[in-house]
Amino acid sequence: MNIAMWVLAGGILGWMGYTVLKFNEERGLIVSIIIGVVGGFFGGNVLAPMLGTVTDAPNNFNVFAMAVALASAAGCLAIGNLVSNRYGV
Repeated sequence: MNIAMWVLAGGILGWMGYTVLKFNEERGLIVSIIIGVVGGFFGGNVLAPMLGTVTDAPNNFNVFAMAVALASAAGCLAIGNLVSNRYGV
């Protein structure tokens, strides 16, 4: 359940970054959503356990892990935007 929440939150953040903040405009909406999904999955699945978010059961919802997933998705979108602006990729 947590993985689906992280992926969904990352996708929504990617969509918002594209429509509201105009991140990754040259590459399109789908790429922005994919970058957000990858960032959310990486943040929730890799970074959150490294930072010490442990739950009693694997499927319990953890607010801190969700915050890390959102921050990671936002960071990936920002890095993608910077790389796109810098190198024209």
